[in-house]
Amino acid sequence: MPAVRDAAETARRRRFGRLPERVRPEDTVEEHPATAPDPARWAYDADEWLVRYCA
Repeated sequence: MPAVRDAAETARRRRFGRLPERVRPEDTVEEHPATAPDPARWAYDADEWLVRYCA
């Protein structure tokens, strides 16, 4: 029975015997825009009503 326990302990120590490699916080964040830029959003002309209604 001690041989089985030693084999299991050896396997456990091989798997869990050390800490994993450190992960930098910069490597855990991925940045990308939430939405695609919309060119029509800034196409509004505040003076357009002057041309349409006052001409």
